[in-house]
Amino acid sequence: MASEESEACDCSALPPLSPIHLQRLDGRQTYDYRNIKISFGTDYGCCIVELGKTRVLGQVSCELVSPKLNRATEGILFFNLELSQMAAPGFEPGRQSDLLVKLNRLLERCLRNSKCIDTESLCVVAGEKVWQIRVDLHLLNHDGNIVDAASIAAIVALCHFRRPDVSVQGDEITLYALEERDPVPLSIHHMPICVSFAFFQQGTYLLVDPNEREERVMDGLLVIAMNKHREICTVQSSGGIMLLQDQVLRCSKIAGVKVAEITELIQKALENDRRVRKEGGKFGFAESIANQRITAFKMEKAPVDTSDVEEKAEEIIAEADPPSEAVSKPVLWTPGTAQIGEGIESSWGDLEEEDEEDEGGSDEVTILDSVKMETEDQNVGNHIGDDTPIVLSDSEEDEIIILEPGENPKKTRTQANCQQGKVPSKKAIRKKKQQPAD
Repeated sequence: MASEESEACDCSALPPLSPIHLQRLDGRQTYDYRNIKISFGTDYGCCIVELGKTRVLGQVSCELVSPKLNRATEGILFFNLELSQMAAPGFEPGRQSDLLVKLNRLLERCLRNSKCIDTESLCVVAGEKVWQIRVDLHLLNHDGNIVDAASIAAIVALCHFRRPDVSVQGDEITLYALEERDPVPLSIHHMPICVSFAFFQQGTYLLVDPNEREERVMDGLLVIAMNKHREICTVQSSGGIMLLQDQVLRCSKIAGVKVAEITELIQKALENDRRVRKEGGKFGFAESIANQRITAFKMEKAPVDTSDVEEKAEEIIAEADPPSEAVSKPVLWTPGTAQIGEGIESSWGDLEEEDEEDEGGSDEVTILDSVKMETEDQNVGNHIGDDTPIVLSDSEEDEIIILEPGENPKKTRTQANCQQGKVPSKKAIRKKKQQPAD
């Protein structure tokens, strides 16, 4: 994969830094930025920034803490970037990788060291209580250029954030809820934004906003943090390549143009969210999702005219063919069954006749069993005079009855019932006569 991508980025036949003829893997030109989308949550200070397929969630929180000893009248800014396995499988959870440490340091230099936020306005009581502003950035999806997406998400979340209002009366500090007083926005002097440049073939060719594939094969990376006033906040070069003065100046000019465009986009997004909240409209992440993604299978309502339904029904019935009067013969799939419906007559009477035949056959079997049991009782009676005990077993479970001399055998209920009102057949009488006498 790396060899194929290096061949795709191989532009040795083109002149250096030619933005016209160079075609990138995703169809962009050399200096093209990916589409930027900004969406806000229901709470202040929560936003999601999408730079192409790279997504970063920004969340700002605050609390009252004691100030630092050397800066008793300044608030505290804290930045934290997290790279989870949800964004890319190569990130290890719970471990500070070199990439994560480098990104956190770059964000701190870009936002905190550039004095973009007035930290003195975060002081409540000098030397006792100040506001600590914490910016948490979570990478949701990684498709290259994490620095730019994280810097945009951080500055947007800070601009969108509102802290609770406080009042000081003597030694008492009162913190008001959002319902009691309107929250107070942060004092922001400027908006520094990072712009990344990827270099190939030892600085011969450069690309703006490299994606994940381009980052794999690049030789070096140059990050320039700048505001819309063309003030450079920080510069960082990585990869060990040697850059000329003209290359750095060209990158700074490109960064100035890109930062101005991104700053205008951020201001428009903040103004739209402010207007929606003021008018009482719907806002949040759910409202920012395109309707096509949720209502893709929803059908639009169509008006239905039901004024002349009866007349149309009569016309349809009149034009329809009359039903056939012929009735087919019943179909018997198996004995005792019948097919019902579609004009076929029922033949359930056949099932009743078969039940009667089954009952008659069961009576004959009962008579034969009773005759056989009577013959066994008589044979047992003839052997009573002997000294040896007699064992009878007339059930499938082999129930054993031992008859002692001088005692009469007990007849079971089945035998007694069979003797009442039963007449042996001729076949049973013949079988009885053929048995030899003891």
